[in-house]
Amino acid sequence: MNSDQSSNQKKNRFTIIKDDSTDGHSGYGYGSISLENMSSIIVDPNENKAYVDMAAMHARSDIERRVKYFSDKSEVPNGKLYWIVWVNIDRNETGPYYAGVAGSELRVDKPNKRAYKSMPEHVTHMEKSLKGKVVVDHMDDHSKKLLKDFLVEFNQDMWNNSSEELKSALPK
Repeated sequence: MNSDQSSNQKKNRFTIIKDDSTDGHSGYGYGSISLENMSSIIVDPNENKAYVDMAAMHARSDIERRVKYFSDKSEVPNGKLYWIVWVNIDRNETGPYYAGVAGSELRVDKPNKRAYKSMPEHVTHMEKSLKGKVVVDHMDDHSKKLLKDFLVEFNQDMWNNSSEELKSALPK
């Protein structure tokens, strides 16, 4: 096997495709997941802001770059708290709505180039968001308020169409 074949095999292990992967075609890409309706929102309680950063989908957001990751939070004692919130959009009879919302913790100490992230937690929360679950109970109230304000401001109609579960999970 030459290096080109080896490289192609590595690239084809996990496929993200744009449209419905189960549209009757059972060939290449069948069974893959679509992240077309998912966005990553960074909630920064330190700066009192929330914003979309699609680079976080691939762990390439500005806050995630140029740091060494540790799976033990105690390794990053001076880390600033951030949340990467995975938001999935769906459509019902009244229109689009925020279907799945799950926040994952991130602690970043830029001056010391260290960060804490639990990759299993991020993957689990991303999956739960895709399945329409709301997972924000572990977030602090200030961060939840920033997230709610962002979602409402971003699209009031999608917020209005969202489930009561999501509305009650985020503070008024």
